[in-house]
Amino acid sequence: MKGMSKRYMPYNPDQAYLLPPSVKDVLGEDHLAFFVHRVVEGLKLEEFTRAYGEEGGALYAPELMLKVWLYAYMLGVTSARRLEQRIREDLAFRYLAGGSTPDNWALSAFRRRHGRGINDVFTQVLEWARSLGLGRLGHVALDSTRVRGAAAREEMDTETRLRRERARLRRQIRRWQQACDADEGDENAGMRVPVQELERRLAEIPGRLERLRKSGLRQLSRTDPESRLLRSREGWQLGYSAEIAVSEDHLIVAQRVTLNASDNASLLPLVDEVGRQCRGKPQRVSADSGFFSLANLQGLRQRQIEGYVPDANLSYELKGHGKARGIGRSRHLRDPEHRRMRRKLRSRAGRKIYRQRQAIVEPVFGVLKQQRGLRQFRLRGLARVGIELTLAAIGYNLSRLYHRAN
Repeated sequence: MKGMSKRYMPYNPDQAYLLPPSVKDVLGEDHLAFFVHRVVEGLKLEEFTRAYGEEGGALYAPELMLKVWLYAYMLGVTSARRLEQRIREDLAFRYLAGGSTPDNWALSAFRRRHGRGINDVFTQVLEWARSLGLGRLGHVALDSTRVRGAAAREEMDTETRLRRERARLRRQIRRWQQACDADEGDENAGMRVPVQELERRLAEIPGRLERLRKSGLRQLSRTDPESRLLRSREGWQLGYSAEIAVSEDHLIVAQRVTLNASDNASLLPLVDEVGRQCRGKPQRVSADSGFFSLANLQGLRQRQIEGYVPDANLSYELKGHGKARGIGRSRHLRDPEHRRMRRKLRSRAGRKIYRQRQAIVEPVFGVLKQQRGLRQFRLRGLARVGIELTLAAIGYNLSRLYHRAN
């Protein structure tokens, strides 16, 4: 073997100098990490600075944290623990972190805390993209998906379960008290600790019952009370509804997270969010039958936006299944907007435009869920999961800009 050693290049893992003199020599000048670095350096980050206020102690620079989180979401890394590991091991992450090694707690705190700043970054990136000619509003397609929350399905409160738990805790406390009374002296003083824990849990029951009643729900999660049981393709799951609006050139121009079990209450707010973010209204809006309602058709008409939103029966027909039963006897057909929508979508031009909806918006959710890890939120609470969707949307838009530049 010694005679063969000349065939191999030098190898010494313990050498003192492992990093290259220039990261660009290894990663290449067009690497995604350098693109993220340049983008963040050009952003205004006053919202992050204001959020910190006059707190004492050294803090990680907001541009550092923003760079590593955006790059992470572009790679599908959504766990703070996993990101901490990648910053220590991955050359691109180490470059973006400038040699610093923020831990899981610091990374998590930044993501939880800076919802307003991250929303502002989404707007800035979108404005930059539109200044380059992207984010065209000729045709905007809307869609939603259910995303599982960070709550256990087993840990749900119902009125029946809470009453049973209260009765069980009372029985356990009585048994402990009887056992203590039967013993002499203080030999079983250690039993007081379990009794105190049982009493604490018993004292929480009235508050949990009150929260359940105020929610108006039959079931409420203990670990994430703001999540809801929503129906998805995988069945019923605790989570949230993620909603996006995508431009005809595949840029996310609006996004939000809601507790809506159905989509028909989401169409107009999402259209208005497009107008707010892009400072201009779309010419055409398409959405599937879940977004249909007479109020939505009338709202689009009032906003002077051409809508392509079929009712459930017409959607069945447009998919090539033929006319569904009762399709001509809908009680809504007395409404002129509904009749107009049906005529438009049955026309050759209307069908062509509506077919574009699927090609515009559905691949975006495919990327976010299949490649970017958006099948489950990491955080809890509506505001915090909204931050996660915003980071994912920024990452997606940056990917579009990166590929356009390269």
